[in-house]
Amino acid sequence: MGGETIIPPTSTSEEEYSVDQDFPLPSLTSLNPTLLRDYLRMKAEDGKNESDRLFLEEFDKMGPQSSSPDFEAYHKRRQKVYKEVLQSYDQLRVRSKSLNEAKYKVLSYFPGTWIENVGGKKLSDYDVPKTTSLLLIGPKGCGKSSLVNKISRVLEDDNFAPERAQISYNPSVGDGTYYLQGYMIPRGSASFCLYDSRGLADGTSENINMIQNWMNNGVRHGEPVISLRRKMKFKPRELDWKFCRPQMVNFVIFVVDAVSVLKSIEGDGVEDLLCLQMISEVFKQPCLSFKDDKPVVVITHGDLLSIADRVRARVYLGELLGIPPAKQIFDIPENHDPVTELTIVDMLRYSLEHADRNLPYKNWVMENVRKVPLFSWLCVLAMLLGIASGMACMRYLHMRHPRESELNIVWHTIRHIW
Repeated sequence: MGGETIIPPTSTSEEEYSVDQDFPLPSLTSLNPTLLRDYLRMKAEDGKNESDRLFLEEFDKMGPQSSSPDFEAYHKRRQKVYKEVLQSYDQLRVRSKSLNEAKYKVLSYFPGTWIENVGGKKLSDYDVPKTTSLLLIGPKGCGKSSLVNKISRVLEDDNFAPERAQISYNPSVGDGTYYLQGYMIPRGSASFCLYDSRGLADGTSENINMIQNWMNNGVRHGEPVISLRRKMKFKPRELDWKFCRPQMVNFVIFVVDAVSVLKSIEGDGVEDLLCLQMISEVFKQPCLSFKDDKPVVVITHGDLLSIADRVRARVYLGELLGIPPAKQIFDIPENHDPVTELTIVDMLRYSLEHADRNLPYKNWVMENVRKVPLFSWLCVLAMLLGIASGMACMRYLHMRHPRESELNIVWHTIRHIW
C-alpha cells in the first residue's frame, strides 16, 4: 500500500547501550558540510526553486561550527538531548508493565475525549467529528502500510490477524499506491480512522499539491491520487469514492525510514541528502500543522539498526524538523514486544489528544440552521412561494390597468370626432 521495502530482519542487542555512554553526535553541519553546502548553494544560485535557497539558509543555522565560541555549549546541549532520548527507552521498558492500562485509554477514546475546557468553553462548543481522521504521509517505502497493520494488531490484541493494508514487496515494480485507504481502528469502531496515502514523490511541488488537496478538501476512502486521475482508466466499481463524504483531517502522522535517515547522516553523496531535503520541505508546510502543533513523527525499520543508531536518527530528525525527539518522534520497529506496543499506544494517544485540542469552534449560525426541522423549512418555503406569487399577480394587474385606460381614452376621442 505504501510501497514499503521488505528487508530481512537482523538481530539487535537491547543491552548494547548505556545512558552514560558518550556517543558521537551527528549534526547536519558534520555531514561532509563542504560538499552539501556547495551543492545547495549551486542549486540556490540557479534561482529555479525558492525552497533550495530556504533549505540552504536552514542548513547554515543548524548549529555552530567547531570554530565557533558557542560550539561547546551547543555540543553539551545536544548531548543532553541525546541522553533524554536514550532514557526514554528505559522508561518504556518500565512502563510496559502497564501496557493494558495505556491500551484501554486509547480503546475507550471517542472524538472529543481529550478536549481541554479552557476559556469557558465546553464540549458542546466545539465542532466534534463523528470519527477522528489521522492521515499517514511519508516517502515511498517508509513503512506507512506496515504501521497500519501493526496498529490494528496491537489494538485488536491479535498478532496473527491478516494484514489489512497492502504492502509492496518490491517498490521498483509498479508505481506505488494509487488510492487513499481508510482503516477504522479497531475494526467495527467509529472512534478514529487511519488514512494510508501514496508515498511522497521526488518532486516537491507534486507532493505539496497532493497534500494541500487532502488538508483543504478532506480525504475519502478509495479516492485516487489527483496526479494519476488523468492517466488511469477506472472501472465502475472504482468510482464509489465519489459518493463518499469527505472527512477533514484532524491530525497528521509523518512516517520516516530510520535506515534512510542514517544513510543521510553517514553518506558522502548528494543523493542521500535529497530525500532529507524533501522530508524537511514537506514537513514544514503550514497546511500540515494545526495552530502551533506540528505532525507527530514515526521512524520505522529500527529493528535493522542498533539502539545507538536509532537514537542518532531521532536526535538528527528532531534538530532538522524543529521538534523534541524524545516526546514527538516515536521509534516503532518491526518487533512484537510490549515496548513496541506501548510506543504505538503512546503515539496514538499523542495524535488523538492533539487532534482534540485543535478542533474548531462551532459555527452557531449554521448549527442553528441545521437544528430547524424539515417541516418548518417546508412551511417557510411555501410561505415564500405564496408571497412571490402574490407579488407577481399584483404586478400583472398593475401593468394591465394602464393599458385599458389608454384604450378608453382613445375610443372616447374617436367618438367625439365623429
